[in-house]
Amino acid sequence: MTDPDPMYFTLIKIAIILISSFIIVKWAMFILRKTGKKLNMEPTLIQVINEIIKYSVLAVAITVVVKEVGWDISGIIVSLGIVGVAVGFAARDTLSNFISGMFILADKSFKIGDIIEISGKSGTVMKLGFRVTTIKTTDNKIITIPNSNFSKNIYLNYTAEETRKVELDINIPYEMDLDVTVVSLVNAASNCKWVLKEPKPNVLIKEMGDTGIRASLNVWVSDPWKVATYRSQLAMKVKELLVGRDSSENVKV
Repeated sequence: MTDPDPMYFTLIKIAIILISSFIIVKWAMFILRKTGKKLNMEPTLIQVINEIIKYSVLAVAITVVVKEVGWDISGIIVSLGIVGVAVGFAARDTLSNFISGMFILADKSFKIGDIIEISGKSGTVMKLGFRVTTIKTTDNKIITIPNSNFSKNIYLNYTAEETRKVELDINIPYEMDLDVTVVSLVNAASNCKWVLKEPKPNVLIKEMGDTGIRASLNVWVSDPWKVATYRSQLAMKVKELLVGRDSSENVKV
């Protein structure tokens, strides 16, 4: 009876390695999806982690298979290591942007549709990629921001919360009764349907100016997308109120 061909056992080992790799990838993806739902992770982030796991397991499987076949992979590994270092150095900015994009998705700092501001640029997030984030300004300009900027600079998310404060600067002439004017301003703001009852509207005195008392009328609204519109409507009401009480129209809003 002849001994089995060694190649036969090698093929069996290769098949076991490939099947095991496939099972590991499927199992890891299943666990990741379940965990992602529990932690409310972004679908894009889950997909990226899936791809990383898949290709990592594939790389290990190929390495083991090549070793089982009997090929000397030490030279290949050294060459790939040198190439990897060179590519990593050349693509360090891209890698930095990619990692920052991963953190943005994981931290949920902002999402598509949010209004953000960074380095003096503000707009609505239109696309959140792994290398860059794209925003659209109010005048329909498209701005592309490298994701690494978000890890290096302070940025604002104007729509992170469901409510926003609308602040309107006012100059109240000295000849007007301050107490009566403040009450009238608060009442006028409270009568706006879009102004929240809590926190209540208020007027804060800032300083004494050359032509009057500088103050701010503050209200809270439930729709952060319409802050500019609400501020404009509030200014019209305040202007009408103050001009009506002061015939000289020496009022600045």
